[in-house]
Amino acid sequence: MLVSGRRLLTALLQARKGPFQPSRDMRLVQFQAPHLVGPHLGLESGNGEGIIDLNTYDPTLPKTMIQFLEEGEATLSVARRAQAAQLPVLPWSEVTLLAPVTRPDKVVCVGMNYVDHCKEQNVPVPKEPIIFSKFSSSIVGPYDEIVLPPDSKEVDWEVELAVVIGKKGKHIKATDALAYVAGFTVAHDVSARDWQMRRNGRQWLLGKTFDTFCPLGPALVTRDSIADPHNLKIYCRVNGQVVQNSNTNQMVFKTEELIAWVSRSLKVQIALMARFGSAHSGGKRSEGSH
Repeated sequence: MLVSGRRLLTALLQARKGPFQPSRDMRLVQFQAPHLVGPHLGLESGNGEGIIDLNTYDPTLPKTMIQFLEEGEATLSVARRAQAAQLPVLPWSEVTLLAPVTRPDKVVCVGMNYVDHCKEQNVPVPKEPIIFSKFSSSIVGPYDEIVLPPDSKEVDWEVELAVVIGKKGKHIKATDALAYVAGFTVAHDVSARDWQMRRNGRQWLLGKTFDTFCPLGPALVTRDSIADPHNLKIYCRVNGQVVQNSNTNQMVFKTEELIAWVSRSLKVQIALMARFGSAHSGGKRSEGSH
């Protein structure tokens, strides 16, 4: 739940296909707990009851997701062993979930990347990806407050599939792109439409990157846990009402194409978060939405 100080703005961002069922899929998190010092890395328990503390299981593991991903298969193998073991679980009531990735090198975003969203807005489907960015300082946890800027009257929401890059590369071929993906998560692209569309010389950056404008998480789902990232239900609820409802099969440019496209110009770094698209709203958007 995302709550602002000025008005209620709740959004539940999900990429699950149905109700929770016991699973061996790997869902990595960053979290805090009152009895722990600083952030820890965790693993959602297979029965959905809470979090396995990976740093307690193996104190040599890094305590941040970026450092964890930097070590590649060595740390992932530890997480797999922890997943297979019968370990104590911290209940949800005792932990605070953080964004699964914090302080990435880049936050690369792609606009107008859902066919149904383009049709809704009555705009042509892009022939090339529309690239913009957010500052990493806009990232907050999945249940943190969104702070509504006092000088914006048009704050808007968009649910996104986020792709976390797990290793460095440039000039990556589309056929090789998924090998660079550590996993997937869910993001909320909050925008100040007045700043995006009419102020700041109509440059998108400020309107997209106010502090708290990128809630992320709750979990990084590893690449091998998702059979097809382009067939995931994705929706957003605001104040309990479904305001976006789509499927990632509506993406104009798929994950592989986008990684290849972006890496032509930029070196993709460890834990680059690439946010791909905007889901169909299925209803009226706030004034000034694109």
